Amino acid sequence: MTIIVYIVIKRIFFAMPKTFTIHEKEYIKKKLLEEARKCLKQYGVKKTSVDELVKRANISKGSFYLFYTSKEALFFDVLCEFHDELHYEILNQIDTLDNCISIEKITEIIFKLYKKVESSFLYQFILNGDLELLIRKLPDQTILDHIQKDDSSMKEVLSRLPGVDTANLEYYSAALRAIFLSMFHRKEISEFLYDDALKLMLKGIIIQMFEEGNYD
Repeated sequence: MTIIVYIVIKRIFFAMPKTFTIHEKEYIKKKLLEEARKCLKQYGVKKTSVDELVKRANISKGSFYLFYTSKEALFFDVLCEFHDELHYEILNQIDTLDNCISIEKITEIIFKLYKKVESSFLYQFILNGDLELLIRKLPDQTILDHIQKDDSSMKEVLSRLPGVDTANLEYYSAALRAIFLSMFHRKEISEFLYDDALKLMLKGIIIQMFEEGNYD
């Protein structure tokens, strides 16, 4: 009986969350995000458990819930982090153009961004239905807030381009999102022609974004 009680107490003790310093919290959250991104690419949402995540992060299961209410909340943070990476990357690329902005250069920047998404964990994540599963598990307000953030992000990018018709930024943002979603139907469109078709669609939208005659 003593051994059984000891084992039970030991399990409870190690399952209990401990108090972390600010530095430890930052490290653990960073580690959780890194490992969650790896798990998304390797296993997906369904096959990744909280047990797997805490094992990788080397923390107790109880400690996990000090950071996230669920694995879905963690995965959503991974998506938001990747979104921010893409956002700042495209802003930096636009800023480096200075006054040498052209339709061809903007088309190439956005095209490369789309291709980066295609080679990332996010592409397979959306393709296999994990995004839909994640959305069902998250509060409606969280999803609405993210959509608003995504719209604001796109508008900020487009507003950095001199000569863009700012009155129609919402429509351009929606059009670019529609083109992005076409990536998940490339087989139906054409495996061999899709990249060229993608550039053509992007260029068509970008031409419309600028005032006629301002750029080559």
